[in-house]
Amino acid sequence: MNPRLFWLITAILLAFLDGAEAQQLKIPRIGYLVPVSRKSDRNSDVFLQGLRDLGYIEGKNVLLEYRYAEGKLDRSPKLVAELLQLKVDIIVVPFLPGIRAAKEATKTIPIVMVSVVDPVSAGVIDSLARPGGNITGLASLRADLGGKRLELLKEVVPTRSPVIACLWDANAPGPTMQFKEYESAARGLNIQFQSIEVRGPDPDLEGAFRAIAKSRANALVVVDNPVLGPQRERIASFALRTRLISMCESSNSVEVGCLISYSANQADLFRRAAVYVDKILKGAKPADLPVEQPTKFELVINLKTAKQIGLIIPPNVLARADKVIR
Repeated sequence: MNPRLFWLITAILLAFLDGAEAQQLKIPRIGYLVPVSRKSDRNSDVFLQGLRDLGYIEGKNVLLEYRYAEGKLDRSPKLVAELLQLKVDIIVVPFLPGIRAAKEATKTIPIVMVSVVDPVSAGVIDSLARPGGNITGLASLRADLGGKRLELLKEVVPTRSPVIACLWDANAPGPTMQFKEYESAARGLNIQFQSIEVRGPDPDLEGAFRAIAKSRANALVVVDNPVLGPQRERIASFALRTRLISMCESSNSVEVGCLISYSANQADLFRRAAVYVDKILKGAKPADLPVEQPTKFELVINLKTAKQIGLIIPPNVLARADKVIR
């Protein structure tokens, strides 16, 4: 063989192998947009553990780019833009304004959502079975979830005619949808239901507390979102001081003093989000991955709180609890 031809073929082969190796060594970059602050974020560790269970180790074969909205949901478009500049391969986002911002910013980069509201009604996807576009993931919706919480409160409140105050962020689309669900369920259960609105990102909680006191409510429902979530300790403390029976939407709130919660298992949702990331990195298209609904719901009761407010939890409710804090 002509020596020049030999070396030319060798150079081409080496270049091809180097390119193939470079492709194999490319580390996927995942953008993770968090609605709260780094300190308040309790789900990232679960998501990372889900990735580790699937063989992904942060810094070795996967890179994570975190962005924190710190309760200021209007920052979502800017934070999404920062992730796009970093050329992330996937965006994981667990709150509706962030999901919408990501959808508006890109039609090509896969988006894995963890939504607490109906993403179809919110206009995020076409349907749960066929989401279409570049968004898939999980949605912790159930049409009767608000009703289930109110039914539990009726069992726990020691009066036949409970007055329930609902604390919610009227500036956020997710809580607006959830409040309407509660309102409808309350009518069906003949419950007096009082709306106590705050407006993020800087809610006037003291004003809300005064309004709750004036409402003469027996119980309080708190609609969780990135604005009220970081305030869970203040809200639980207020409920304790005023001997209000409190229903929260997250077990995290029960751990800091809320009386009761009934919700999808958050840890399970974020572990499942890692499964979606794995499928997409292996070539699946978001449009072909049906959106999952949660299969694990948990009732959590704080008996220490019950004792402090002088409440006896009915035995039939206590027997149904998945976790009891004593």
